[in-house]
Amino acid sequence: MIVDLACVFHDEMPGIGRRIDVFDRALRHWRCGPPRGLVLPPSAHVASVSLGWCWATLAAIASTVLPTQAAPPPAQCPQPRFTGKAPEDYYSRANPLQPDAGNLSAGEELYLGKAGGSGCAICHGDRGEGNGPLATQFSPPPRNFACAKTVNDIPDGQLFWIVRFGSPGTSMPSHQKLTDEQIWQVVLHLRRLAK
Repeated sequence: MIVDLACVFHDEMPGIGRRIDVFDRALRHWRCGPPRGLVLPPSAHVASVSLGWCWATLAAIASTVLPTQAAPPPAQCPQPRFTGKAPEDYYSRANPLQPDAGNLSAGEELYLGKAGGSGCAICHGDRGEGNGPLATQFSPPPRNFACAKTVNDIPDGQLFWIVRFGSPGTSMPSHQKLTDEQIWQVVLHLRRLAK
């Protein structure tokens, strides 16, 4: 049962495959409980009372194989990156939306994934520091949008184009399903994250 859960987790988040492989091997070995002599953290012992050893083991292992990444050091502001220039018809576009409460809120909801989909925060982090849960899986790492130099020197149209079509040579995917209005709302949010 636990092994099946690990496989589902692996399929849902393919970017963390190498860590899940270690996790999966451990679960196959510990199907019915921890090895004799294993000391689990107190939280795992509490969980074991209500959920059984397999679930407690799952929680203990997950906390060690899926670490969070710290924000990029200040020296990486701005991060060295050379995304190609957008075609002129995109590059020269100005954001047609006003940074009013409605657009800013919608942009934040999209960024955080609260409006459906995975959102930007899964890679870029809730505060845009480039340290989301999947950030350690990418080279180069996700952009640090908390760095004002990263965002403020990039024209609106370039940001729009990168969100729409992705960034070649990085793990930034295209977002073809977002409407133009949604992308412009995300651009407003990115500018708000910049410090």
